[in-house]
Amino acid sequence: MSRQQRIERRAYVSPSDSFDNIGPDGARLVTTDHKLLTSAWTADVATLETAIGQATVRRPLTNDCHVVFFEIPGDDDLHVNVTHQHPTMNVRGWAGPARLPDGFVHNRRFGDTAPARILRHIREVVFAERI
Repeated sequence: MSRQQRIERRAYVSPSDSFDNIGPDGARLVTTDHKLLTSAWTADVATLETAIGQATVRRPLTNDCHVVFFEIPGDDDLHVNVTHQHPTMNVRGWAGPARLPDGFVHNRRFGDTAPARILRHIREVVFAERI
């Protein structure tokens, strides 16, 4: 059976906000992508992307952030990369940081984990203190 990869990118902006009133340092932006090979995580990822965007409306970011949800062939887990523009404090349970051209990435994988719990772990990294 052939699997098609679905790739999407989103930047969350509240209907009442615009990129024009983001801080002068250009921070406070979170974007998400997902690169899913199957439909197993599709609904959970959609829920997580929406919740991440809503969380950043209520709590300001101090560091641009990009979250990628993806699957790896032969592995049923959901993998998550969180890349910050600037280095952040390490968060327990996450691997990294690795330095990439786009910033500093932390990675974690989730198996049979409820979306609310995944979201809590992702929020810890998204809002990790900048160093």
